[in-house]
Amino acid sequence: MASEAASAPDQAQPPASPPQPNKPGFFECPISNTHLHRKDIANIIHECKEESFYYRALPLSLGSMLATQGLVYKGFLSRNPRFGSLPKVALAGVLGFVIGKISYIGVCQSKFHAIGVHPFGKDFRPHHKRHCHHVCEECKSKNATNENKTTQPSSS
Repeated sequence: MASEAASAPDQAQPPASPPQPNKPGFFECPISNTHLHRKDIANIIHECKEESFYYRALPLSLGSMLATQGLVYKGFLSRNPRFGSLPKVALAGVLGFVIGKISYIGVCQSKFHAIGVHPFGKDFRPHHKRHCHHVCEECKSKNATNENKTTQPSSS
């Protein structure tokens, strides 16, 4: 009886097989099309927006505004007679923000490359299905025979 109780925990159920990916659709490449979860891509986009704001855009914007205000205060840049230093400081803030966002593109691009997505290419669109970029031997032979039939002149 004690041996039965000891052997029961040893008899574990076989591990469940991993979920099989969905079969590719008619126009999707069965070899190179990787199954990507939209949530993963959405998370990376959200991270990129947030990180580019806090790590690049905000510091560059505030720094350029502070430097511009200092230059106006010291007299290196002239004040606007009507608005004072506001236009120059606002323009410096906007330029710093834009430059900060643009400078973070490489980091975001590397995050997408890490999961196997190349989002800054010509084939990337939000709802674009990727087509096969390779051709198997069977398809090459079919295309070759079709081309030979169309290039041969008719004998009639």
